[in-house]
Amino acid sequence: MGYRLETHLDKDLAPFGGETFNKCFNCGNCTAVCGLSKEDTTFPRRYIRYMQLGLKDKMMESIDPWLCYYCGDCSDTCPREAEPGELMMSSRRWLTSLYDWTGLSRLMYRNNYMHVLLMTVMALLVFLAFIVPSNFGFGLLAQHPEAMETVMLEKFTPVETVHLADWLLAALVSFFLLSNAGRMVYKVMKGQKASLSAFLTQLPRLIIHGVSQKRWKECDKDVWKNWIRHIFLVTGYATMFLLVVVFLQDFQVNDSSVHFTSYFGYYATAALLFVTMWMMIDRLRMREQSAKKSHATDWSFLILLFLVALTGILMHLFRINNWPMGTYTMYMLHLMADAPLILLVVPFGKWSHLIYRPIAVYLQAVKEKAREQRVGAPSLVTG
Repeated sequence: MGYRLETHLDKDLAPFGGETFNKCFNCGNCTAVCGLSKEDTTFPRRYIRYMQLGLKDKMMESIDPWLCYYCGDCSDTCPREAEPGELMMSSRRWLTSLYDWTGLSRLMYRNNYMHVLLMTVMALLVFLAFIVPSNFGFGLLAQHPEAMETVMLEKFTPVETVHLADWLLAALVSFFLLSNAGRMVYKVMKGQKASLSAFLTQLPRLIIHGVSQKRWKECDKDVWKNWIRHIFLVTGYATMFLLVVVFLQDFQVNDSSVHFTSYFGYYATAALLFVTMWMMIDRLRMREQSAKKSHATDWSFLILLFLVALTGILMHLFRINNWPMGTYTMYMLHLMADAPLILLVVPFGKWSHLIYRPIAVYLQAVKEKAREQRVGAPSLVTG
């Protein structure tokens, strides 16, 4: 199978953060120090070589960038300061933009101004939804002056309306994520021969790695720190997502009382606030390799998560202390932060890594299982 060389690939990769690959002289030191690099996945060296040769199709077929968890060992020991860890990170951004058929991911990653504009427009649309209609938000509140004396969320945001909107948004985001994931599978498995049994027998691996990201623990550097805070971040947001999308009728209490679901909200809020502040401090200090360079999307991801958690807990405190206007305002600000996070960051930005990385681990296992079935050799699949 022939591959066409892309002579201007460097210009395409630069906006994603991949401008240092030409410093590399392919010594292989990065691969040697990487605890995750195996016989069939000799990254970062092989993938950087694809960059240098302009092998765009080979890069799109490869899953190497997704198997890297950016511990930073490779960049710390690179004799040419080519920053191979950052090149893998930039490659994940680049691949995400290619999997996305809408073009939104590419637009956000390549143009910081457009990225901020899209986030702002999404937040403003939510603001208008609370201000303009007469049967929702502040328009509905004007019809019920009693709700200004005591907290009555049902007179501000009817739970049935919000719940329906949540389900529609969840369906829309799932459609984008799954369709883009399907494009990833097609590009990675194109030309590969694998039986149905190879796909089915390795399916548990997709679920296990999707939930636990346990392969992170094979890294040689800051293993528990990075893995644990990742687990808190994911479980915190997943808890919040379930409370809002599935259990909203229990979670959105109409008055100033405390419901049992509030305790799950406390965990989600604490986890998100703690981890996002920790990660933002790391990026400001720039002591670790993985935090020395920050793309605009790295910051928007953390800032939006922090604002979602902060406005959520403030809304709760205002509600249980029976401050109506504070509660309603924080509710609106909470959704203004959450809307761009859900509609832009999850399917098209950094949060989409949560689906692409487990799929990459799964597809690697499928390829190895298929090879085992063809030649009768022992499988290399581990973990």
